[in-house]
Amino acid sequence: MNKVERINIIMRYINNRAHFTISEIMREFNISRSTAIRDIKEIEAMGMPLVAEVGRDGGYSVMNNSVLPTVRFTDNEIKALFIAFMATRNQQLPYLKSRHSLAEKLLGLISNNQQDDLVLLNQILLFEGTNPHNPDLLDLSDLPHPMLEKLIQILLMDSYLWVTVNEGKVIESYPIYLLHLYHEKSLWLIEGFDLEDEKRRIIPVDHLTHVEPYSSKKRASKKKILELLSKQEDVINLVLELGPKAITQFKKYHPLNVSISYTNPYQTTAILQTFVNVEHTEELTEMTNWLLFLGGDITVREVPEEVSEGLQERLRLYCP
Repeated sequence: MNKVERINIIMRYINNRAHFTISEIMREFNISRSTAIRDIKEIEAMGMPLVAEVGRDGGYSVMNNSVLPTVRFTDNEIKALFIAFMATRNQQLPYLKSRHSLAEKLLGLISNNQQDDLVLLNQILLFEGTNPHNPDLLDLSDLPHPMLEKLIQILLMDSYLWVTVNEGKVIESYPIYLLHLYHEKSLWLIEGFDLEDEKRRIIPVDHLTHVEPYSSKKRASKKKILELLSKQEDVINLVLELGPKAITQFKKYHPLNVSISYTNPYQTTAILQTFVNVEHTEELTEMTNWLLFLGGDITVREVPEEVSEGLQERLRLYCP
């Protein structure tokens, strides 16, 4: 947490209390006495009316009928917010309607000069995935699955879910503990732990037909679930050394579950270690495509035979 975030949180903390002490601030936010005093002085300078009380049990109190000062954005903060909206407006994000109304409210809070700057930014900045002739155009493919917002609302209450999944000809229902909800390759995916089969599952949100909290009392604890998953960790079977060009390609795109470790202080070489499920045809094809995308600036230390054969076959097609 940086200083600005900490001060904003402290302001809200003390605004909800009739009285507080420096010691309470120190304990609540795990900061030193000198930092707490310095933060209180900055909050007073920002306009919050605090009254100091002397004595052994003294402290501070907020003057009656006081409210938090009006939130004001600097020019750079406004640009940062607006550019963040621009960069994500053609992605499959939830709450699109809320994001649009939020942008409109933001425009209503700023001056005419600041609005002119944002109009100019909107004209000159283009991001990947936008239509250069109409950047505000929202294609149907940009809209997330309608189940996504409902799923998020339930997750805020409970991570134990009962899901019904339609995978073509088969419809299944089972309980899961949700580990992550993530976006990859234009799809929203659930990474969950199947509470019946006790294994990890990846479920496309597009395949969900129903989701609700799992009300069973026989729930495995999060600690037990993580212990079971750690015992099921896949053995690494792909090890690569990456040079600077391959690292650049890696940063452009990489599967969510794949990471690299830099092997020098300048971050120009790295090692990649992961598991490839060669029994899963789609995963095998995706990995082959991605390794070709990384380019020739890699040194193979360990690779499954199936992946190696797939690469050689693909190279023969490209270089007969």
